[in-house]
Amino acid sequence: MKGQTSKHLLLMLLIAVFITQLSAQVKISTPRIEIIPQPTKVVEHTGVFMLVPTTRIQCDPSFSGVASLLSKGASIRQFSVLEKVNGPKIKLVKVGRETVSDSMGYRLVITPEEITLSAATNAGALNGMHSLMQLILLQPNQGEIPCAEIDDHPRFGYRGVMLDVSRHFFPADYIKRYLDLMALYKMNVFHWHLTDGPGWRLEIKKYPELTAKTAYRTHKIWKDWWGTPRHYSDEGSPNGYGGYYTQKQAREIVAYAKQLGITVIPEIEMPGHSDEVLAVYPNLACSGKPFTNGELCLGNDSTFVFLKNVLTEVMAIFPSQYIHVGGDEADQAAWKKCPKCQKRIKDEKLNNESELQSYGVRRIEQFLASKGRKLLGWDEILEGGLAPAATVMSWRGEEGGITAAKMGHNVIMTPGNTCYFDHYQADPLTQPLAIGGYLTLENVYQYEPIPAELDSDKAKYVLGAQANIWTEYISSIEHLEYMTYPRLLAMAEVTWSEKGKRDFTNFKSRLQAHYRLLQRLDVNYCRPSYGLEIESKINTEAKKALISFKSELLNPSIYYTLDGTEPTKTSNLYQGSLELSGSSKICAAIIEDGELKEKSAKLTVDFHKAIGKKVTYNLPYSKGYSAHKEASLVNGYRGGGLTYGDGEWQGFDTNDMDVTIDLEKSDALKSITISFMQQTGPGVYMPDFVDISVSDNGKDFRKVKTITNDIPLTQSKLTLKNFEADLTGEKARYVRVFGKNGQHGFLFTDEVIIY
Repeated sequence: MKGQTSKHLLLMLLIAVFITQLSAQVKISTPRIEIIPQPTKVVEHTGVFMLVPTTRIQCDPSFSGVASLLSKGASIRQFSVLEKVNGPKIKLVKVGRETVSDSMGYRLVITPEEITLSAATNAGALNGMHSLMQLILLQPNQGEIPCAEIDDHPRFGYRGVMLDVSRHFFPADYIKRYLDLMALYKMNVFHWHLTDGPGWRLEIKKYPELTAKTAYRTHKIWKDWWGTPRHYSDEGSPNGYGGYYTQKQAREIVAYAKQLGITVIPEIEMPGHSDEVLAVYPNLACSGKPFTNGELCLGNDSTFVFLKNVLTEVMAIFPSQYIHVGGDEADQAAWKKCPKCQKRIKDEKLNNESELQSYGVRRIEQFLASKGRKLLGWDEILEGGLAPAATVMSWRGEEGGITAAKMGHNVIMTPGNTCYFDHYQADPLTQPLAIGGYLTLENVYQYEPIPAELDSDKAKYVLGAQANIWTEYISSIEHLEYMTYPRLLAMAEVTWSEKGKRDFTNFKSRLQAHYRLLQRLDVNYCRPSYGLEIESKINTEAKKALISFKSELLNPSIYYTLDGTEPTKTSNLYQGSLELSGSSKICAAIIEDGELKEKSAKLTVDFHKAIGKKVTYNLPYSKGYSAHKEASLVNGYRGGGLTYGDGEWQGFDTNDMDVTIDLEKSDALKSITISFMQQTGPGVYMPDFVDISVSDNGKDFRKVKTITNDIPLTQSKLTLKNFEADLTGEKARYVRVFGKNGQHGFLFTDEVIIY
């Protein structure tokens, strides 16, 4: 919050501020039901229930905690556990499972006389209460709650949010604020990433040096610290940056979350991402020295003594069924050179270092199981063999989750391209610095947690999905909220609402009221962009293109031209899809009150010589970024200017780009254009040069042009460049394009345009 990092403002108290002087407010027409996530079934009725100062709450004794939260949030001064109350009232009724759809479901009936919330469990009552609180907050006239019948239940039992507090520390009071906002949108699991190389954030009484020596570091900004020797500061050092949670604070947060219906799952990273542990306990490193590597020595029994002691204290704080142990991105180099690790491999009859890591995970799983807990880890725990009862959190795409589910293991889906909220959400040139990637609100909303590869028998192992917020580039509360909202509302609907009822246009319509709600709660959300995306569906044979424009805004005024000139209020007004014949230079923008709201979007539709022709890959493209495979470079679709992950940019990882295009007949050539991208953070570079060669027989090629790169490696921001060459005077059937991958990172290109 603005200037507020240590004082917690209870969401419920914030809500109460707005529920005052209701009788003096101007009456309006019956408002719509605009709950997010979309309820299972809604029947709207005429009329409203008036929330007035004399409204009382009548509740079943088992729902007294829910009634207390509602009382505070809705500024209702009294609630009664047993006695009936007269006048306008809200009733919380406990019912049998036959009345509601499942244990987390609820039924909400709103009439002009009363509101009845029915549920079989406390979890269901909490979910219904949060829907009711949304209805109270969403209305411009907040005393009027629209009459309706709502039957609702979640699709998935696991609806998670992961917050990394190692790379940036967020105070305990703010964590409660974060939980308040999660609960309002029915997210029910808070995955707390407490330890990692940039800082250990939880008090462990048996190992006090973990927080005394590595909860603080030399630089506040992670990127600055990462570029140094990455050392730490002692607690109390005037220049130290960071912090940690005492066990008392952690217990308070767990109890607070429980009241809201949220389970807190702690993550203690192992065996990798443990630089901070080895800085103070170097005997647990393969080298025996600090600051040499970040992996715990798995050949050392002292490592397992340490981990068990830490986890014993962790489990005493966190009653969650799951304990997350990380398990990702462990570098095996130290294990390969370590005599203790190699002896462990030999003694345990393991085949390699991947199986050594699996051995370590299994030992920890057995320990957790002996305490009645379950192990949860990132999908790397699959490598070398999965521990018998482990649950996999699939982040490197969905492959790990699919593999685990087919093995009969529970899975939580959180693939980076759709669930990582540290990625850019709009044009990077307009956004705060982020780690990379591109994940719009719609991208989040369109995610489906159950992959098509899983049949119904295996789909049951997908427990749900999770949004992840890594904080390398997020160093303030304002920035955290900016990256979280409103994308978390989209994830809430993905994990709660039925797949067949999800509709982005409908969601976007309901979201308009939630922008007002977030404003009232002082949430620094990302405002909807005035930018446009141009989508095209190309018929290469007919040489026609169906063009449409997409915007985060609801029903914006979009104007466009087809000759590449900037649109004005007198240009064409977009009123639906456009069918274009032949090549066009589309330029479109949103114009309000005669003002161009943001830079125009441009797309050139090229029906060039190479469209639809056969492409031979002399070197393979990236399996992870295959785009449209063999059709990618000649299908008429250009990649966007915001991310290499939009499905149109084809990648070449470590390999050079080397393709041959068969134009089917010898023809006079005029020009060739190939676009490439550079974004050095994730290792995407321009080619050193591009060679163009031609041939009439497909065997004997003659190099006709070399196009050199002039974009420096120091240019880290996302940059596009057209590599162009004049081919006037050349005639050929085959055109070969060779791009030199001098950095051995990624090359990305979208279309080879030949005239």
